[in-house]
Amino acid sequence: MEARSSRELQARNYLEKHRIMDLLTYLTSALLFFRPERPREYLISILERLRIARLSGVALPFFMDNSNIASMFEMLDSSNKGSISFVQYKEALKTLGLCTAEEVLKDDGHGVTFEKFRNEV
Repeated sequence: MEARSSRELQARNYLEKHRIMDLLTYLTSALLFFRPERPREYLISILERLRIARLSGVALPFFMDNSNIASMFEMLDSSNKGSISFVQYKEALKTLGLCTAEEVLKDDGHGVTFEKFRNEV
């Protein structure tokens, strides 16, 4: 039993060290958001762009434009209040791979406006 627990811990540490779950979450989110006709090729292209960015030392490619950001905000702001909750905001950032679950973000007690959401994403 102890050996299994040790293997599970090693596996968990490996996944965390290499941020595999963050990558898989990002890939899945992008896939569901854009719904490409050829999903395998789309995922391969994302991974290739990430690899090239890493090798060349440039910033990671940005896959969302302003219309995508606006659409995402509108989905989160289903009641058209013009703002979303801090919880929704943090979950969106995590889904997009822009922050981790452990990362501490300051909640000022106010809703997050589209302008703030757009600037952060």
